[in-house]
Amino acid sequence: MASPGYGKRSAPGQNPPRADDFAHLPAREAYLARLVDRLPEGAAMDTKTLAREQPHYGQQAVRSALNRLSVAGHLRRVRERVDGDRTQWVFRTYFSRTPRDDAWWSRFLTVGDTDGSADTGPDGTTGPAQVHPDERPHPRVNRSPAYRALAALGLADPRLALSARDCDSLEPLAAQWLARGAGTAYLTTALTAGLPPAVHSPAAFVHRRLADKMPPERTGEPTAPVTRIVECTDCRTPSRPQALLGGLCRACRAGASDAPPPRARLSPQAVHRHAARVRASVRPNPSARQPH
Repeated sequence: MASPGYGKRSAPGQNPPRADDFAHLPAREAYLARLVDRLPEGAAMDTKTLAREQPHYGQQAVRSALNRLSVAGHLRRVRERVDGDRTQWVFRTYFSRTPRDDAWWSRFLTVGDTDGSADTGPDGTTGPAQVHPDERPHPRVNRSPAYRALAALGLADPRLALSARDCDSLEPLAAQWLARGAGTAYLTTALTAGLPPAVHSPAAFVHRRLADKMPPERTGEPTAPVTRIVECTDCRTPSRPQALLGGLCRACRAGASDAPPPRARLSPQAVHRHAARVRASVRPNPSARQPH
C-alpha cells in the first residue's frame, strides 16, 4: 500500500471560485480551506504536511479543522485502487469548495455519478449558482453517464481536459466500459492514474487508455470490482459512505460532540502579566513583622 499522503482530488461539479466561498466557516477552518483549495491536484494534504506548510496552526489544530471541514461537507478521505490490473492502493482526499451533503458524497463515492449537481449545500437544498447574467449557461443537454464522465476528467486532472468534440468521439468507448460493469468512478480512476508530467494530446491519450484497458465482458452474476474504500476523516477507519455522517464514524462523532470548544490562545504580553502577578503573590513581604 502506498505511503499515506492523502493527495488532493477535486470533486466534480464545483461552483466557480468566489471571494466568499468559505465565509460560513470559522476563521481557522476558512483559512485552511482556502489553503487546500489553492493546492494543485495530487498535492499531499495530510495533517503533518498542512501543519508544516503554514505558520499559524499545529498538527492538532489542523486535524480538528479537517474534521470540521468534513462535517461541513467540504472533504472526504478514501483509499483507491491505482489500477484495475494492480493491487496497489493509494490514499486520497476529495475536496469540494462547494459544500455537499452526505447523500451527495455517498452517491459520488459509491457510483461516481453526481447528476451534474453543482449547487447542493450541506442541508440538501438546491438553487441556481450565483453567476453574472452574461455568463449564465445555456440549457443543459441531457447527456449520457459516459459523456459526463469524460467531460469531468478535466476536473479530476487538468491534464485530461477534453473538448466537447473529444467527448462526442470518445463516448462510445466509454459507454462500453460502463456496459461491462465499470462505474464512472472506476473509469475516472483508470484514466487519471499514473499520468505523465505533461499530456500533449488529451484526446489521443484517453482514447489509447480506453482501448488498452477495456475491462472484460461480464460472465455470470455481475460483481462490481472494489476500487474505493471510504475512511473516517478522523480515525481513518474504513466504512460504508452511508455510515460516515459528516465523514466521521459514530465514535468520532460522539467524541467531537463532547469535546469542549478550543480555548483562545493568550498573547505573549498577557502571559507575562499573568506570570508577574503569580510571582508577586508568592514573594515574601519585607514590611511584614517577623515573629521574635
